[in-house]
Amino acid sequence: MKVHWTDTAEGHLDTIYAYIEKDSPEYALRVVDRLTSRSQQIADFPLSGRKVPEYEMEQIREVIEGSYRIIYHIKSNQIDVLAVIHGSQDILHKDRKKA
Repeated sequence: MKVHWTDTAEGHLDTIYAYIEKDSPEYALRVVDRLTSRSQQIADFPLSGRKVPEYEMEQIREVIEGSYRIIYHIKSNQIDVLAVIHGSQDILHKDRKKA
């Protein structure tokens, strides 16, 4: 099945790269390469990722690569990568400030 990286997910990759690049451009490239290479697993085995706990929808799944969650949506004709976020991020309340 075809894997499509959404603009949002590509933006997340750009942000991850820019953050890591400050310390090591080579490592930043390796991290982004590892994240994008997971597309092959997702394409070959769409159900191999677990259901995203925050949503518990069969078609919204994620795979873990290092410290990052690659969240994707399985559709009838393709898979959309929706987001690449650090595992410590709260995806439901990302704008909520802690008291």
